[in-house]
Amino acid sequence: MAHIFLTRAGRENLIKELENLQKRKPIIQEEIARAREHGDLKENAEYHAAKETLTNIMRRISDINEKLSKTKLIDEENIDTSKVLIGATVTIEDDDGEDWTYTLVDSEESDPASNKISVQSPLAQGLLEHKVGEICVINLPNGERKFKIKNIAR
Repeated sequence: MAHIFLTRAGRENLIKELENLQKRKPIIQEEIARAREHGDLKENAEYHAAKETLTNIMRRISDINEKLSKTKLIDEENIDTSKVLIGATVTIEDDDGEDWTYTLVDSEESDPASNKISVQSPLAQGLLEHKVGEICVINLPNGERKFKIKNIAR
């Protein structure tokens, strides 16, 4: 079974989303029942929209439950900072001399706007297991780039 590595905050966000979806489900089921009362379902747009919404909610509930069953929490207090690993915050310098700081997270928590990048991304994959001071040559979608690892923190 492949694990999904989440921070405590990431796990809590999934649980909140699950709770919200479970609250919404009976509301949508009610909408479906009301739409059925309007007669012919073949041409009932309200019915079809509600059924599609319910299908999407059920799919997401199933997806979240599966993810939660595979979740392994990242112990943020004890992240090894001797090398780049999932959960670490790494500062890198590109070949233009510009610094970038990213936290490597599972794709479920990825949020590039908050500098949280998926550990499955090409950049993160190229940084994994490297240490401070090392230069990594990474193949990115826009070509090969060099990055120097300047710092690894929790």
